[in-house]
Amino acid sequence: GTFMQSGLTLPLELTRVDGEVALSRPQEPKPPYPYRVEEVTFENTKAGLTLAGTLTLPEKGDHYPVVVLISGSGPQNRDEEMLGHKPFLVLADYLTRQGIGVLRFDDRGVGQSTGNFETATTLDFADDVEAAVRFLKNDRNVRNIGLIGHSEGGMVAPLVASRSGDVSFIVLLAGPGLRGDHILLEQQKEMGRVTGATAGELDYLAAVNRRCFDIVLSSASSREAEPLLKAYMDSLAQTGKLPVNMKDERGAELWRRQVLSPWMYFFVKYDPVPVLRDVKCPVLALNGSRDLQVLPENLGIIKKGLEAGRNRSVTVKELPGLNHLFQTCESGSPALYGTIEETFSPVALKEIGDWIKGKGF
Repeated sequence: GTFMQSGLTLPLELTRVDGEVALSRPQEPKPPYPYRVEEVTFENTKAGLTLAGTLTLPEKGDHYPVVVLISGSGPQNRDEEMLGHKPFLVLADYLTRQGIGVLRFDDRGVGQSTGNFETATTLDFADDVEAAVRFLKNDRNVRNIGLIGHSEGGMVAPLVASRSGDVSFIVLLAGPGLRGDHILLEQQKEMGRVTGATAGELDYLAAVNRRCFDIVLSSASSREAEPLLKAYMDSLAQTGKLPVNMKDERGAELWRRQVLSPWMYFFVKYDPVPVLRDVKCPVLALNGSRDLQVLPENLGIIKKGLEAGRNRSVTVKELPGLNHLFQTCESGSPALYGTIEETFSPVALKEIGDWIKGKGF
């Protein structure tokens, strides 16, 4: 079959096998754990929903920082589980063993959390994280609360930190610095390249998507953009000029619906830099050198945005040989994420843990 996402068309091949396929995930922790584990719920009263998660706390002491983990795009459970990997489970286990508490929770509408994921935008996810911060501050009396956001979570964390005085620090893991349309165009180009698209195909795809995004950028609402986007896509279909990733009118319709979805419509127009200027707490920003989804060049933009707001505690690092999930890899292709045994690079884990402990929170 064919899998379509973010303007890309990828081959999908399913094979019948006998029995369960055992995946080797050597970093995945097994109980008993040398720390406390609590299943918790907390309320986002603004949205009228309940979020469910897991809180892991050091066995000893009372004064330690607690971080909230914020997942990347798409519906994610509390472990940010994908392709047999559980990155947030591995990260939470590592940090808690280092004396840092961790709250990770199911996205709204996922797992045990209520709400509707499909109608939510990045701003809604920021409200959910603010609810997590209030829970830790008011219900658990946590003094120092940090945020660790991966991918889109790296957009959410600065949003929350810019408007909440209860956030002591943030860690951005492959967080975007560019506006959403630029992120998507770069992502499409790099992932198309590794899947074998020709330079001509990629250039034409970029031109078509650039026009689609320009329609969104110039519109006041998705309702206003919808007829303009439809007219443009129909003109391409009628003249036989749809890019290779769309193939036919059905593919064009799927792409148009995706662009006009609440999440993508917001993402295309969102520029993280103005918010970064309002972040005053310490920030660690990490990217893998082989990340094809959020290119490491975003680090420089994040740094400039933070420093433009006179943030005096900014640490930015590009980690060699790591992909978007912070796995050690030969290629950053998303098609290979599930084939890699490593869930989260020990180098990246140490960078995060050492930075938090080094700040003395």
